[in-house]
Amino acid sequence: MSHPQAPDLEATPPTEGGKYVYCIVRSEVPRDFGGIGIGSGQTVYTVHHQDLAAVVSDTPIVIYDPTRENVLAHEFVNETVMKEHTVIPMSFGTVFRSDDDVTELLRSTYQAFSEVLDKMKDKIEFGLKVLWDRDKVVSSLEHDNEEIRRLKDEISSHGNTSTYFARMQLGRLVEGAVEDSSHRYVADIHDWLKSVAVASRTNKTIGDKMILNAAFLVDRAKESSFDERVKEISRKYEDLLTFKYSGPWPPYNFVNIKLKLERAE
Repeated sequence: MSHPQAPDLEATPPTEGGKYVYCIVRSEVPRDFGGIGIGSGQTVYTVHHQDLAAVVSDTPIVIYDPTRENVLAHEFVNETVMKEHTVIPMSFGTVFRSDDDVTELLRSTYQAFSEVLDKMKDKIEFGLKVLWDRDKVVSSLEHDNEEIRRLKDEISSHGNTSTYFARMQLGRLVEGAVEDSSHRYVADIHDWLKSVAVASRTNKTIGDKMILNAAFLVDRAKESSFDERVKEISRKYEDLLTFKYSGPWPPYNFVNIKLKLERAE
């Protein structure tokens, strides 16, 4: 499980005018989170409307490039704030022209933000990527699957005289069994974790080795239970699967706030 570290921030020109918005929280009390903001370590503080607050820092009115340093700074602020608050994370690069514009955002979307904060109250996100060693899986299938074993033995016994069609049949059989195994592992992992998660979302896998790229929404009170369940399922498949586990994060995958923002000229 990863823990946030303050990123190295590159110096930027002096700020003027704009407000960079990291997230929305429920708070009536002004807060100062220190000099951890995007850019040259700008002070991160709150702008309020009733019991809602936007967590912001001062910024030039620019379009931020998603460099590693900038993205880490954005994420670090959200991870810092979520230690004390339920957060609605804003997308990277959200810039408003003034405090008044931020206040207007909170006023005009007050009901929607309030409902999301109620649903996300005391909930955090964990990421889980599962990779496999395909060769080991195929070897295991050849050992356990009687039909694959029989066909492979038949081809071997005929040596060079084995037919092209028999090899094609074996290839299709192995591919089908491999795909079935992937679905079975993923279903088992979800079944194993569903009792300690509020919800899950499956994202697109990356590369040939990844069979699961998922996010899980978890009650803070069940964080240790979720940790333990992940450890248990990873031990069950330790010979075949590799589990890459990260978090806790703000609920990035479970909050979809899209704003039509005016881009800087």
